Amino acid sequence: MTDFANLIGETLTAIERDGDEKLTFRAGARAWVMHHWQDCCETVEIAEIIGDLDDLINDGPVLLAEEASEEGGGNNYESSTWTFYKLRTLNGDVTIRWLGTSNGYYSEGVDFEEVKA
Repeated sequence: MTDFANLIGETLTAIERDGDEKLTFRAGARAWVMHHWQDCCETVEIAEIIGDLDDLINDGPVLLAEEASEEGGGNNYESSTWTFYKLRTLNGDVTIRWLGTSNGYYSEGVDFEEVKA
């Protein structure tokens, strides 16, 4: 696992979305993937993106890369976790909101890791 804050100082050249299950961030020869390794009895997916991901592309370095999570949320699942990822460049702010739900025995977290570009 990689700390999401490692994006600070990087100039993003692309952000690729694969449905509601995966985002790939590219900065030159580097790449990071935000996703969740699904298991039984759980779902973790992007619930909402607030802002325009394109505003973060080739707009100078990332100034803020922050992660916050909150358990619960008043749904019908035994367990749920909201995870918020906030990104800021000179041109814009984006919040990526993930929702993880399960029967309480599985991970509801989001994985963020550097991969080979």
